[in-house]
Amino acid sequence: MAAHPVSPLAPKSYPDLPAIEGVRYATAEAGIKYKNRTDVLLMAFDEGTTAAGVLTRSKCSSAAVDWCRANLPGGKARGLVVNSGNANAFTGAKGKDSVFLTADYAAKALRCATNEIFLASTGVIGEPLPASKFAGVLDEAATRLAETPWIEPAKAIMTTDTFPKLSGAVLDIDGVEVKINGIAKGSGMIAPDMATMLSFVVTDMPIAAEVLQALLSKHVQKSFNSITVDSDTSTSDTLLAFATGKAKLDPITTIEDPRAEIFGEALFDVLFELAILTVRDGEGATKQVAVNVEGATSDASAFRIAKAIADSPLVKTAIAGEDANWGRVVMAVGKAGEPADRDRLAIRFGDLLVAENGERATGYDEAATSAYMKGEELEVTVSLGLGEGTATVYTCDLTHGYITINGDYRS
Repeated sequence: MAAHPVSPLAPKSYPDLPAIEGVRYATAEAGIKYKNRTDVLLMAFDEGTTAAGVLTRSKCSSAAVDWCRANLPGGKARGLVVNSGNANAFTGAKGKDSVFLTADYAAKALRCATNEIFLASTGVIGEPLPASKFAGVLDEAATRLAETPWIEPAKAIMTTDTFPKLSGAVLDIDGVEVKINGIAKGSGMIAPDMATMLSFVVTDMPIAAEVLQALLSKHVQKSFNSITVDSDTSTSDTLLAFATGKAKLDPITTIEDPRAEIFGEALFDVLFELAILTVRDGEGATKQVAVNVEGATSDASAFRIAKAIADSPLVKTAIAGEDANWGRVVMAVGKAGEPADRDRLAIRFGDLLVAENGERATGYDEAATSAYMKGEELEVTVSLGLGEGTATVYTCDLTHGYITINGDYRS
């Protein structure tokens, strides 16, 4: 596969995330699809690590997603195996056999039970994943587990990503330092529904699995579930969080614990940054766009309208061409199937009012609006004038680069 240039929206530097006690990792080359690059990540967790996760609601979920769904109720983790280059999705009985075999290799390498191993795969759909390629690779990886640098696992899970995605937070709870580290991958087939592409978050906070699950499910909604690159929800979307419990604090055992909210806010910050990095690495992207909807009949209605705008190929190509074509925004509002009154509608690009009361704004300035569209970070705001509902969906533009990447994805 041809390498694609690094996104113009890529970060200028990457955070040097700290070691987190209770988690170590190794990356390896198994040659699943890519040559001369790491494509397998093995993460090992100390005993007592709790786990939570949100997974794709796709009706064609991958074998790895099904495996995680079966193991999450146990709430415990000792290992994670992630491979890139093959999604192990739509692979029938072979896919099921492959996850069992992979988990078995990992469990033996880490000396734990298979139901304490979590799996994630990303890449081509419909190709059987030869788990035999992991034979020996995971054993060998387990002999050289390290605590840093976190950029290595972030690189090992990339597919068409043009840069690794990392985020972290350090917070003070009762005078004790608590760390959260997160990595993600995703560039195309991005319109998460309950989860993200692939993202893994680790913390040393002592926290019960059910509380971690509640916080993850809550905070995914305005982070990963509020982004879209191309409107396509992956078969493999997986967001997993692991808490080693090594910070010297009494564990959070209930969501009512005031510390749960403090920890949850930091968790959200990490998830949100990873989600935005994913949008900024959208296949072929040259612009990041926030679509705000206000004045809807409900937040849920506002979200569906914002998503219709953010998903629209016509809106996204106009943005790519730096064309202030607000008529396409009107179209997307109208097709969303949500309450909207044409004659109350107002649209702003940035701070510039372009339409109001069902027609072009009287003070509309084409030159100023065109100049605004040349920016790398844009905002489109739609005011419906019907109620109090608000939502924001984050997206990117749609360029020729997207077709180039996806036209030859399997070749």
